Amino acid sequence: MTKSQHYILLLVVIISPFISNSQTSPQTLRTLDSLYESTHRLSYNYDYAGAIAESDGLIKLSIDQKNDHYTSLGYSRLGAIYLSMKDSINCFDFYNRSLEFAKKAKNDTVIADVYNDIGNAIMVLDGNVIEAQTNFKKSLSFNNRDGKPKLGIIINNINLAWTHLNLKELNQALPYLNYSRNAIENDTTLHPLYSIGLDVLRGRYHLYRNTDLNRAIDILKSAAERASSGNFLEEAYEAQKYLSIAYEKNGDLTEAIASIKKENEFRIEHEKLIRKQQLAETSTKHKLQQFQQEAELAKKEQIISDTLVSKSKEVSIFFIVISIILLLGLLSVFLLYRSRRKLINRLREQNIELTEAKENAERLSKLKTQFFSTVSHELRTPLYGVIGLSSILLDDVELKSHKDDLKSLKFSADYLLALINDVLTLNKADAQGMKLEKTPFSLKKLVESIVNSFSFSLQQNNNKINVVIDEAIPRRLLGDSIKLSQILMNLVGNAVKFNENGTIEIIIKLVELNRDGVYRTQFFIKDNGIGIPKEKQASIFEEFSQVENNNYNYQGTGLGLPIVKKLLDVFGSEIALQSDVGRGAIFSFIIPLEENTSTVDTEAEELLATSKQTPSFENVHILIVDDNKINQKVTQKILQSRSFKTSLADDGQEAVTLAQKQDFGLILMDIHMPVMGGVEATKVIRSFDDKTPIIALTAVEIEEARKAILDAGMNDIILKPYDVAQFLTVILRNLTVAFNRNQ
Repeated sequence: MTKSQHYILLLVVIISPFISNSQTSPQTLRTLDSLYESTHRLSYNYDYAGAIAESDGLIKLSIDQKNDHYTSLGYSRLGAIYLSMKDSINCFDFYNRSLEFAKKAKNDTVIADVYNDIGNAIMVLDGNVIEAQTNFKKSLSFNNRDGKPKLGIIINNINLAWTHLNLKELNQALPYLNYSRNAIENDTTLHPLYSIGLDVLRGRYHLYRNTDLNRAIDILKSAAERASSGNFLEEAYEAQKYLSIAYEKNGDLTEAIASIKKENEFRIEHEKLIRKQQLAETSTKHKLQQFQQEAELAKKEQIISDTLVSKSKEVSIFFIVISIILLLGLLSVFLLYRSRRKLINRLREQNIELTEAKENAERLSKLKTQFFSTVSHELRTPLYGVIGLSSILLDDVELKSHKDDLKSLKFSADYLLALINDVLTLNKADAQGMKLEKTPFSLKKLVESIVNSFSFSLQQNNNKINVVIDEAIPRRLLGDSIKLSQILMNLVGNAVKFNENGTIEIIIKLVELNRDGVYRTQFFIKDNGIGIPKEKQASIFEEFSQVENNNYNYQGTGLGLPIVKKLLDVFGSEIALQSDVGRGAIFSFIIPLEENTSTVDTEAEELLATSKQTPSFENVHILIVDDNKINQKVTQKILQSRSFKTSLADDGQEAVTLAQKQDFGLILMDIHMPVMGGVEATKVIRSFDDKTPIIALTAVEIEEARKAILDAGMNDIILKPYDVAQFLTVILRNLTVAFNRNQ
């Protein structure tokens, strides 16, 4: 909304004056109406002195006739004149008087107009958006009382959209923008400035939303062309200003520079017009000063004349008035003092209440974090047993007839684990507790693991997944594989869920290799499913939001895409979406990765590849320390299937005792155990053994416990429940490091 639009909205005659008091004669009404129209004409020609004189005449005549309606219009006109001259004191004083008489006249339309004028004045003179917004809402409430469409309602909606956009409250601005757009499109008689001003606001909305820059560019470009054609200078340079920002955000620097150039051209022309207006205002103020001086001189002469006639009477009245003023002054000082004391006491009480509320909020936040951490451990621990045992049973040839049932069991457990991870991720993001980790991983194996985890869902929906990985991307990488895996799991899971009898594609391309050795890698997840409507594409990234389709029945929490957005924020990236209804969807993002030049992982992978054929580790003895018997059983069976020897310990104290009595090739250490925890037990073991690899096997959040675990002397961490291949890779990597160190 531009300044000239403020004045258009302020000065427009919303209604034709009508009879508000039956005792006013038709001739007098015509005189009042003529005076009111004259004030408009003189104001538009910058003859403010004449407009003020006509307004004074209108007010005096309407007061004599006891016509509150025209009295309100007269004071409103004075408010508009002083607004044009940037005189805030007189402007608000006259608008308040206008509102007072409008309420006496009980005319809802006039009351609505005055509230709207006050809101415009606040925006122009004070810039207090919240206070202006309050007045615009009051104006809208009075305009809506009779339920009839009118220009005032359109103006209210445009003004409210303008205030919400200034506050970057996009969701609140949208209903007002939509209403105004529909109303203006259905009324071809409106001045073109309304349509141009609304399009500037709509362009700003799409620009701030940052989801459809091309839409913002189209709207602003159209507004700029119409403003230029109509010689509306301020609207033209406002549209070009936001258009240049939209082009720059869209990466079109050539068009951005061209828009900036046009903006400067229109601004220069507008400044010339402003200087002309300021010259007229200066001349008017000079005339007003002369008029006031002459009036003051006449007043003084009258006072002197009256003084000569009744000097003694006026002296007495003067002293009485002075005495009353002094008494009122003293009373005012006393009342102000009492009011100040009450205010100070109230502020002190509120400060105490706010402090207590802040402390309670912080305490509740800590309790929530502790709760989620505890729940994470308590849920993941039994899931470790369910997932591990189902994986072991799936490999059992004797249970081949139950293979489908076991797959369903494992799928349900994996789904529950994913849901737990989603909730914990949201909790971390809200608490700003997420940080990037840098660990070695294989991109190919990570993707293969994700695809394998959806084998059951793919079979149910008759889908297939194609994977394409750019050969220019190194085979071994460094990065936060856990967060990347969670992003891909959610996106692939979303594609599988909303796709039937179709194909999902995972395409990974190298964007660039920069000088710092960082591989900027782009991921695409494509599907040919139901697609996402344009109007829903922004809301699907909000928590618990889902796309509804009457032809499908989908289940889910609506957390997947919001989690993707929050995780990409940690990477310093953002999600991009291309989709049409019935044509599937393409989600894409870019993250930085580094090449892993270490040889340790390669050696571990080679050992893992041959471990099923050659019992290379039949002499490696591993101590499993866990207070959960089921978890002990799962871990033991996995290791024994790879020819490892195993021993069991139920707590940290027992683990210390066994480690003192015999040598182990590796120790798997749980963290939370009775008698003695894993961290404390590791510290004791490290006091007499600094060579044996100790790996934390825990269900607690890695980011919460990593520092304590590594500081205690542990070599690595495995999060329960785990992927068996990843579990063995970590063990083999640490055995390889220990073997090479001892050579």
